[in-house]
Amino acid sequence: MKLGFGLYRHQLTTENFRFARQCGAQWLVVHLVDYFRGHRATDNQPVGEDAWGWAGDPDDPVWSEEFLAQLQEQAEKEGLRIWAIENFDPSMWYDILLDGPRKEEQMQFLQEVIRRLGRAGIAVMGYNFSIAGVAGRKTGPLARGQAETVFVDGPDERPIPDGMVWNMWYRERGSGHIPFFPHDELWRRLKWFLDRLIPVAEEAGVKLAAHPDDPPFPVLRQTPRLIYEPWMFQKLIDLHPSSANALEFCVGTTAEMQGDGDLYDVLDSCSRQGRIAYIHLRNVKGKIPSYQETFLDEGDVEVRKVLQILQKNNFDGVIIPDHTPLLSCAAPWHAGMAYAMGYIRAMLQSLE
Repeated sequence: MKLGFGLYRHQLTTENFRFARQCGAQWLVVHLVDYFRGHRATDNQPVGEDAWGWAGDPDDPVWSEEFLAQLQEQAEKEGLRIWAIENFDPSMWYDILLDGPRKEEQMQFLQEVIRRLGRAGIAVMGYNFSIAGVAGRKTGPLARGQAETVFVDGPDERPIPDGMVWNMWYRERGSGHIPFFPHDELWRRLKWFLDRLIPVAEEAGVKLAAHPDDPPFPVLRQTPRLIYEPWMFQKLIDLHPSSANALEFCVGTTAEMQGDGDLYDVLDSCSRQGRIAYIHLRNVKGKIPSYQETFLDEGDVEVRKVLQILQKNNFDGVIIPDHTPLLSCAAPWHAGMAYAMGYIRAMLQSLE
């Protein structure tokens, strides 16, 4: 098991690379999507009911082969390597998600992005095949000691306006809304995506890693969700036999799920099959429709049991703390992440 660290686009600085290494990380999971475009960036995850802002531009230099190579070199200078890029920009694939007229053109671009990752030595491309994306989360002083944390209290039922996917605008707002369509149709679109991208990923030496739906409601913002119950991980695995068809296994999201299956059983199954590219590790209290994120040492998830399962199945991917409550100090996000990294590092060492 490898200990990693996640950074948003605006955090890709030498100072933050050194912070990650000082916390014990050797690997990075990097977001190139600017979720805060058009409003003030924060170190914490994007939340709230308003649109996050405008999607980027497929021609943004950050997706170029030159930038990816430079970013990898910058990380290596600080004793790190980039393991994964997390999430395509909505501007790159909105018609793949919506089954629109530009999907073939957009697929060609995604194929080229995967080739660029391979040439830069980046092993994984994380993605979330979702129309609504991460929506409906709020924050409040609900964690231990009134630490600010993320919570969900029921599904976001607002329709998604034309021109938006993944809570970001890819064009000017239209007059209507995205109509509801069946879950089977979303799975059909996913299969189309995988059938065309996996052969390129195999050739490039890159794994495609799917994140489950967070929050894991069956329907969010009047659109279907893909992986919102634990057994659905296997359904995705079974869509394509390639080892490049992998998972970005989010422990917190899976713990939030209702329905058939158990966090530990599905983690055991997926890791035993060698289909987990990397792990998001956080703790939560409760399940949908209402839950809150907690510090790693409280909550419903037995973190040691999670790590023991991964160890038993010889998991050799990366583990990162994806979210954490914010500590009351001058650097709330950094302090919270340092606490989480220390906890995971100590737990890993206890298993040696």
